[in-house]
Amino acid sequence: MVMSRECPERIPVLLMVRELGIGGTERQLVETARFLRRDRFILHVGCFRPDGLRRRDLEMAEVPILHLPVYSFKSAAVLKAASQLIRYIRDNHIQIVHSFDAPLNLFAVPVARIAGTPAVISSQRGYRDLTGPRVKQLLRITDRIAHAVVVNCEAMRRYLVEEEHVAEHKVRLCYNGIEVERYQRKAVPPPFPGRLVIGSVGALRPEKGIDTLIRAFAKLGDLGAKLAIVGSGPEESRLRALSSQLGVERDCHFEPATTQVAEWLSGIDIFVLPSRSEALSNALMEAMACRCCPIASRVGGNPELVDHARNGLLFRVDDVAELASQLRELLTDDDRRKRFAAAASETIRSRFTFAQAASAMQEIYESVVSV
Repeated sequence: MVMSRECPERIPVLLMVRELGIGGTERQLVETARFLRRDRFILHVGCFRPDGLRRRDLEMAEVPILHLPVYSFKSAAVLKAASQLIRYIRDNHIQIVHSFDAPLNLFAVPVARIAGTPAVISSQRGYRDLTGPRVKQLLRITDRIAHAVVVNCEAMRRYLVEEEHVAEHKVRLCYNGIEVERYQRKAVPPPFPGRLVIGSVGALRPEKGIDTLIRAFAKLGDLGAKLAIVGSGPEESRLRALSSQLGVERDCHFEPATTQVAEWLSGIDIFVLPSRSEALSNALMEAMACRCCPIASRVGGNPELVDHARNGLLFRVDDVAELASQLRELLTDDDRRKRFAAAASETIRSRFTFAQAASAMQEIYESVVSV
């Protein structure tokens, strides 16, 4: 890297993401901006779509927001936005540009290199098969020209090194963090009085495997549980039809995506993440912090959060019978369920706070500017 060893006392950093919505990636960026030490870093944020729910958090933290009006990479606006970004980097003496998602990896990494930014960092927070072959090929180019690639779990680090052939020294690990105070279990009215609740929270997409959860739930028989599926997405109509087909539609509650996640989690006894593809799940972390007893598929970063038979259970991807057996076990063993829930909460509170994530990110930034 070409960075001078004579770093300024405060390092100007530009964090970049497509939008400022409610997603996990956006939240990680905003909390990084909020928790990084202000005596060491001057924070800036850039995005294509600034008018999301996270904008107010940045404004309250007095972090300036650069709006780059790009809505399609096929538009001529891309060249204008690239010129705008180059000027901003140079005018504000930005020393580190860090993109947090695939669209900004593709846009900001090459533009920041053209601008002569001393340290350019990309991020990889999910498996690339979900992005399509064209984007996957372009991301491989950004791997080569970025100075570092930040990943959010050890599974993603191995994936980049072993399958995407990214140089091992480039890949830096920074676990996600969550706002643990927000996810303390609340004394809320039970959503389904007198019944234990199995739940899942997240986008209803094929890779999330909610169909596996519904099929397992249908095998439980007359245990009196309720299944709450909180989220929206393209799979919703198919999942509703599946619950009807399996005869459990009366015991399946579908709740659209909501900002009241902590309140819903406080009413869930067993949280299930049945994903077919996952890096480090914010939804699973939030559920664990909220003292839900977790069951997760044995993929990606899930085993880095759930230590099987200590703070929850893991099952083989798409194994309906194994998941049904684990649900039945926890529904009928109150002591074990509550013990796992308490241990899960302690795992998050001791290892996965925003402050810890920001500290790890600071170490990454310090390392790239000291080379």
